[in-house]
Amino acid sequence: MLERVSNILRLADQCSTSAIAFICTDYNMVYSVVTTAEKTNTPVIVMLLPEHVEMNNTMNVSGFAQMTKELAASVKVPVGLHLDHSYDYRSVMDAVRKGFDSVMIDASSHELEENIAITAKVVETAHIFGVDVEAEIGHVGLAQDCDGDKSDFYTKADAAERFCRETGCDSLTIAIGNAHGVYVETPHLDIARLEEINAATDVPLVLHGGSGIPHDQLEIAFTKGINKFNVGTEFLGVYYDAVTEYVKKTEGDGRPLKMLEVPMFVQERLEKYLEEKLKLSRF
Repeated sequence: MLERVSNILRLADQCSTSAIAFICTDYNMVYSVVTTAEKTNTPVIVMLLPEHVEMNNTMNVSGFAQMTKELAASVKVPVGLHLDHSYDYRSVMDAVRKGFDSVMIDASSHELEENIAITAKVVETAHIFGVDVEAEIGHVGLAQDCDGDKSDFYTKADAAERFCRETGCDSLTIAIGNAHGVYVETPHLDIARLEEINAATDVPLVLHGGSGIPHDQLEIAFTKGINKFNVGTEFLGVYYDAVTEYVKKTEGDGRPLKMLEVPMFVQERLEKYLEEKLKLSRF
C-alpha cells in the first residue's frame, strides 16, 4: 500500500531501526523493491533521483510516480514514494504537481542562512499540499573525494537544531562520515556526533551514501536516530551485473525475441539482493 514517507519513518523510529530507500530508474527496479518488500513484510521507500531523468533519460517524473503508486497499491506492506536530491524551489514544486508526496530540497551547498531560507520556502509551500520535505545540512559529498579527514564538513548538532526549528523540515539528511558513490576506503561513521545531533533535534535523521558502509556500523546508527537509509550505487551495480550475466549467457543465441526475457531475469537477481539487504531493516 502507498504510505506517507513520514509515517514510515515514524514507524522506523518506534522500532529503533531504519527504512531503506532505494534509488530506482525503471520498472524492473521498482517492481523488485515492492515485490521483495511484500515477500519480507518490510516497509520500504522507492526513490527517484532527478538527475537520472535529466541526464540519463531513464524515466519521466510523472510516469515514475504513477508507476510506483500502482505497484504499491498491489501489496499490503507500506511503500513510500520519494524524490531524492532536488536543488531549487521550482523543480521540487514540479515534482509535487506530478505526484510526489515526499520530496528533498538540498540547499546544503549554500551557507547556513541561505540553506535555511531556501528550505523554509519549500517547506511552507509543500506542507500546504500535504507533502513531506527532507532537507540536508552539512556536506555529504562524493565518496571518491573522501581520502582523508573531512570532519569539518560534518553536520554540527547546534546548527541542526536551529535548522530544524527554523525550517520545519520533516526529516534531515546529515553528514557523519558517509558519502555518495563508491568509497575509496572503508568509511567510519561518527556515532558520537550522530548521538549529539539526535539529542538536539526531533525529526527523523537520514543517511545518504549507503553503498559500502559496513553493516555493523549501520546497525548501530539505526538505533541512534537514523530512520531513513539511502541505497543507490550498490543497487544499480547489481542491475548492471544482472544484464551482463544475461548477455553472456545468451551469447550466440539467435532467437530474435530473447530481449523479452531480460526483465524477469534481472528482477530475479535484484530481488535476491534486496531480500538480503532488507534484513538490515528490523521492523
